[in-house]
Amino acid sequence: MSQNNSIQIKTSQIKILGLLALALLSLFALGNVQAEATKQKVVYHINNDNPKYLAGALGNIQNHINAVGKDNLELRVVLHGNGLSLLLYPDALKNTKLQQANATEEMQAKISGLKDQGISFKICANTLKSKNIAETDLYDFSKADLVPSGVAELAILQGQGFAYVKP
Repeated sequence: MSQNNSIQIKTSQIKILGLLALALLSLFALGNVQAEATKQKVVYHINNDNPKYLAGALGNIQNHINAVGKDNLELRVVLHGNGLSLLLYPDALKNTKLQQANATEEMQAKISGLKDQGISFKICANTLKSKNIAETDLYDFSKADLVPSGVAELAILQGQGFAYVKP
């Protein structure tokens, strides 16, 4: 075998090894990106009382779950101000300072469906007090979901790496 043939074979082998190394690195990089993309921490901010907006926001949340999978998602919904209308029973409206009460049977079913998938709803204690809302006036209320301040909770969660979404 001539020296030129030997050099050509070694050059070909080096090129093949380089391409294999590049392919392996690409696979590892893709795996890491995919792993990071599937483990999301997200907070949805709701302070609007429009029923169409609220239905759309709940739809966005369900679409988010469908896209990444409930096991790959830590999602919280922070409700404050008029956003608490989402959980307010319609017959409790007259006792509050809110303009709307949106916890209809249809909304309750959507909220329950989201909670069954691990979504938590955080409720602003400041809003309960300022809008004269009794805990018993809210659908599926739990003391564990109560936070001192909705806006402070948003900042805390963002500081913990939660992505902020305002539907």
